[in-house]
Amino acid sequence: MTVNSITAEAGVADPAPAAVPARPLPKRVAAWVTGHIGLLPFLAYTGVFLGAPVFMVVLGAFQDNDGVFTTENITAAMSDQFGRSFVTSIELSALTAVLGAVFGAILAQAVLGTKPDGLVRKVVSSASGVLANFGGVPLAFAFIATLGSIGIVTKALTALGFDIYAGGFSLFAFTGIAIVYVYFQIPLMVIVFTPSLEGMRDQWREAAENLGATKWQYWRHIAGPVLLPPFMASLLLLFANSFSAYATAYALTTGVVPLVPIQIGSLVSGNVVADQQNLGKALGLGMIVVVAIVMSIYNWMQRRTSRWLG
Repeated sequence: MTVNSITAEAGVADPAPAAVPARPLPKRVAAWVTGHIGLLPFLAYTGVFLGAPVFMVVLGAFQDNDGVFTTENITAAMSDQFGRSFVTSIELSALTAVLGAVFGAILAQAVLGTKPDGLVRKVVSSASGVLANFGGVPLAFAFIATLGSIGIVTKALTALGFDIYAGGFSLFAFTGIAIVYVYFQIPLMVIVFTPSLEGMRDQWREAAENLGATKWQYWRHIAGPVLLPPFMASLLLLFANSFSAYATAYALTTGVVPLVPIQIGSLVSGNVVADQQNLGKALGLGMIVVVAIVMSIYNWMQRRTSRWLG
């Protein structure tokens, strides 16, 4: 018998809980500021190097060279060759993201099947961390020396009777850029998707086997639905990574393939048309919108993933 039941039978009302006096507003504000003061350096850093540039890009996208409000930059950014550059960038990013996600997921699953402290896992993990950040001019040079018109692999294949350039392939076109991008997309997928695979519970597989489920049924009804959100989130991250890449594509093509980052670089530096910096800012605003949409969906999927694999 509890104390509440005893007092109820005796006809004694429960004592009202003592009211906690609210702290004055100035003290609450001071406590909040004290608890978050450690964020000030981070907020200042992101404000100067991220917030201010984004504000300047958005502001300049709606101004002409005299600072007068206009929407001509936005209209021009969505039409003609600049509009096609968005289409080409999205197609390239989607293709390389899908290829990188599929092959990266297969590689990550294969690596997890090895010993946790084995040499294979250590080598693949270390190599993925390095290759995922290997880009720019060094990566372009490495592929030119390998698959260029006089590259090592190209000459070796030609000696064997396979002339890849005779069939229309070119490292300096859309297909070549896609191959180069996949080179760093696969390691990035291994890095971001491996934790999701490691979060799968052995008990789920054992329970499915005890209930008579086949391996296909386990992946179809349990592992697949659980891993789909993190897989799609990783796919979106790879898309954003490819969409914003600049140095590698520029070093390979010098602007021949119309990609948004290359168009922005040409306009801002004045190499194509003088006094068109604001048009470059309008293209930059378009990239910000695309990346913001992609990363918003990515964060939403990450929150769903944490319910099962957290």
